[in-house]
Amino acid sequence: MSLLDTPIARLDGTPATLGEITGGNAALLVNVASRCGLTPQYTGLEALHEEYADRGFTVVGIPCNQFGRQEPGSSDEIAEFCSATYGVTFPMTEKVDVNGAARHSLYDVLTATSDDAGHSGDIQWNFEKFLIDGSGRVVARFAPSVVPEDPGLVKAVQSVLG
Repeated sequence: MSLLDTPIARLDGTPATLGEITGGNAALLVNVASRCGLTPQYTGLEALHEEYADRGFTVVGIPCNQFGRQEPGSSDEIAEFCSATYGVTFPMTEKVDVNGAARHSLYDVLTATSDDAGHSGDIQWNFEKFLIDGSGRVVARFAPSVVPEDPGLVKAVQSVLG
């Protein structure tokens, strides 16, 4: 089974697979939170999405409330916040756990990948990022502190575009 076949609902609760959400495009998967010091990264994530969408790329926001309870809202509240505050147009999934016994199966695969510092395993904090290519292969992992404008992240995104 490809990572793209992983079932994960859209933010509005509509059942989907990761491949349906990404549209089969290369994607940056990001566990997001609305009340985090890193929340302003939404601006850069949206810019990255807009810059490369026409080349077969999307950002996917994956809300998670496991870190400091910084994503406590309902799906409607999350959607409203992201749209009104940051103009987010990229797709968002249902709120999930990324660590622990209830970890979503998507993160069983993603967390096996190491970042540049050699960290693999559990997600460290909000806004950890995973780059996948159009076939669903995990290409890179970026720590929460790596901003969407980081030259290394941008170069990695460009490397998976057709």
